[in-house]
Amino acid sequence: MIPITVVEFGEDEERLVLEALKSGGIAQGPRVKEFEEAFAEMIGVRHAVAVNNGTTSLVASIDVLDLNPGDEVLTSPFTFVATLNAILEAGATARFADISADDFNVTAATLEAGLTERTRVLMPVHLYGQIADMVAISSLADSRGLAIVEDAAQAHGAAIGGRSAGTYGLGSFSFYATKNITTGEGGMITTDDDVLADRLRILRNQGMRARYQYEVAGHNWRMTDLQAAIGIPQIGRYDGIVAARRANAKRLTAGLEGIRGIVPPRELAGRRHVWHQYTIRVTEEAGVSREEVVAKLGERGVSSGIYYPKLVFDYETYRGRPEVIIDEYPVAERVVAEVLSLPVHPHLTPADLDHIVASLAAIVDA
Repeated sequence: MIPITVVEFGEDEERLVLEALKSGGIAQGPRVKEFEEAFAEMIGVRHAVAVNNGTTSLVASIDVLDLNPGDEVLTSPFTFVATLNAILEAGATARFADISADDFNVTAATLEAGLTERTRVLMPVHLYGQIADMVAISSLADSRGLAIVEDAAQAHGAAIGGRSAGTYGLGSFSFYATKNITTGEGGMITTDDDVLADRLRILRNQGMRARYQYEVAGHNWRMTDLQAAIGIPQIGRYDGIVAARRANAKRLTAGLEGIRGIVPPRELAGRRHVWHQYTIRVTEEAGVSREEVVAKLGERGVSSGIYYPKLVFDYETYRGRPEVIIDEYPVAERVVAEVLSLPVHPHLTPADLDHIVASLAAIVDA
């Protein structure tokens, strides 16, 4: 079976983890600081603040913006549930904007259409590894005096016009096990704002600036040195990781072009896609349902994944909640029924890629 993802570590990770273990200091310490500095340099920001997971990075980012009850965060309806959970946990109200089928992301136009007098934060989600049009979105935010929190959980190193995701306000990244850079669990908040960075560091450490010097009611949001030790070497070889993903995506697209009813993803002009997922659309023209494609790919030894099977609020637990404001989102509603992610990870061989393409072609043409 060709897996949808592969998690594999090398000697550098093993060495740094063992060094941390032998040092006796495995909580937040020098390795976390080293990881933060390396990540900040990679993204191109002054500050990177490590936390215990990607959801926390979203919650903390909203928290330091000092929203009031009823203030709204405008985000995508087509995302992982952590996006919505973080908004609710931070005490804000979630409102949504439709997406573009070209990149699966919200646009400045859809965000503008969703603005109300209670909107305080724009939260674009850079889905699958392609950054949203942050040039236009940033311009909209500036013109309306709105804050930006980028949900860049899947977009480490994605860029538009040479500027990285996570540099347009507060950037939120995840290092969950399957991400392009992983620490098993972990998150990072990026910013150029010295004051917000300072507040984030205090918040994650029980509200302490120094031991037993409490400035606010804080949290235990710390990353451990063991986690950071896993992540540090991956930053050093990240260009190679992304290059492999990009090459695999290019080969998949070349093979899938022209297959009836299959719409391959594309990297939009001026953007750098890091291909966390390679997500096709299976349209009605394919003559076979997406679920049938999943089953038949499995029979041919190809794993695939549906990310995501429903819009983020389309679960009983969210419907009817006054803090979750739902409208109609025609593009997202169509796309959520069509998307299917294929393997694109760096460990694929040319033969694997050819088999994925041939399998999909045979299923559609059957």
